[in-house]
Amino acid sequence: MSRIAAIAADLADYDAGDLDVDTVAAFLARLVAPLAVADAEEVALRDALGRVLADDLVSPVSVPPHDNSAMDGYAFDGALLPADAPIDHSLTLRVAGTALAGSAWRGALGPNDAVRIMTGAMMPAGLDTVIPQEFCKVDGDQVCFPARVLGRGDNRRLAGEDLMQGQPALRRGERLSPAALGMVASLGLARVTVRRRLRVAYFSTGDEILCLGDTPREGAVYDSNRYTLFGLLTRLGCEVVDLGLVHDDPATLAATLQRAAHEADAIVTSGGVSAGAADHTRDVMQQLGDMAFWRVAMRPGRPLAVGLIPRPREATATSAVLFGLPGNPVAAMVAFLAFVRPALLRLMGCHDEACAPPPLLRARSAGPIRKKPGRTEYQRGVVRQVPGSLPEVRVAAHQGSGVLSSMLEANGLVVLPHEQGHVDAGQEVDVMVFEGLI
Repeated sequence: MSRIAAIAADLADYDAGDLDVDTVAAFLARLVAPLAVADAEEVALRDALGRVLADDLVSPVSVPPHDNSAMDGYAFDGALLPADAPIDHSLTLRVAGTALAGSAWRGALGPNDAVRIMTGAMMPAGLDTVIPQEFCKVDGDQVCFPARVLGRGDNRRLAGEDLMQGQPALRRGERLSPAALGMVASLGLARVTVRRRLRVAYFSTGDEILCLGDTPREGAVYDSNRYTLFGLLTRLGCEVVDLGLVHDDPATLAATLQRAAHEADAIVTSGGVSAGAADHTRDVMQQLGDMAFWRVAMRPGRPLAVGLIPRPREATATSAVLFGLPGNPVAAMVAFLAFVRPALLRLMGCHDEACAPPPLLRARSAGPIRKKPGRTEYQRGVVRQVPGSLPEVRVAAHQGSGVLSSMLEANGLVVLPHEQGHVDAGQEVDVMVFEGLI
């Protein structure tokens, strides 16, 4: 039994002609496994954005390395705060010196002394509390402040509060975000070990497609999918291999797929996966590899293909993972976001949380939305903030799978689940926000 068939047999109620989106996601989670990390590489921190950590990153230092002040004020021994002082009780201390950020203050302290301290400065030995300067009255070397405005230990950052030496700072499989770069820098590390970039080959199919620069002709359209796929794959951090436009010729299709399997870890195609008379792509795919062809209960993006194309014997992996997207531009983008993006993140070696679909924003529908139960719909929408309430989303007027301009108008997809029917105005819906995805 082939791997595709084995996975299908193990999924309850699997029907390639009528799959819900959850079953597709479950299938892909079993089909796709992270690539081996044998060819991990060390890169400079400035080149690591979006890369995936190959190993746990263990902190060589504690962050912060010492107790320090969280604000400008006066550091003192919190034991001097009376336990049951009246509301108007004040504490007066002698100011013994000033502690600045970047160096330790090593002066002598008496029992009722305080030290003026700047934000980030090391806490002097024996002092554990900081009173903000705005609460203080200073007269010569005396500082006075109300005793009931804080408790012992307030406004002090503890050594190792962010991260303790010897503890994992970031997990293997973490995709390095701007915040993660800052974390690595806070450890004093200039380089990190990451998995190599995922190589993804992509091409468009169809005799009706024109390349940029071709003379327009009746019945033909210019290829937009290769450029949206380029953007989606590049934004994801993949190394892209553009194999251009492939016309409806079985021999050329076969040669291009074999080249793609030789050069890349994954292949993404658009067009030719439906059952049309000239759609040779699915036949060639089936001849070359272990393939599944689905009709997914979703709109847009109903036809979808997924499978494994064998690689040459000398290659390090036995197969390249193939995703055959529909040819309509919006359908191709939606299918990519719903299925291909999470699968590629898994191939890249991201941990399970990073491979999950992005969190959905809850919003109120600005108007009624027509929807049939029995399929998941991804309707283009425009989300806007509403002061004091949930955000509001308005669906685009044109929802056709070929209306690419609606993806420019929209800033998210209204995700209407399988059993959902019509939506009333004011009803809450889920939105997949585009920011960071496309």
